[in-house]
Amino acid sequence: MYFATLTEIPILQGLLGAGMGKGPALALLLAGPALSLPNMLVIRSIVGTKKTLVFIFLVVTMATFSGMLFGNIF
Repeated sequence: MYFATLTEIPILQGLLGAGMGKGPALALLLAGPALSLPNMLVIRSIVGTKKTLVFIFLVVTMATFSGMLFGNIF
């Protein structure tokens, strides 16, 4: 999903109001801006494909873990 700058908060407020948990919302906030298609294309052009894939894997893994941990605590 691509979020334009500064639209993440109103979108997430709507999702939280519709019943989304705080953990998945945190994961979306952490991973959303980093994994937008334009951002990934720029990263790939700078560091290469293999490092970009590692970056994507780490962002998805850490955002998921952080969201799960936050969701279980709060």
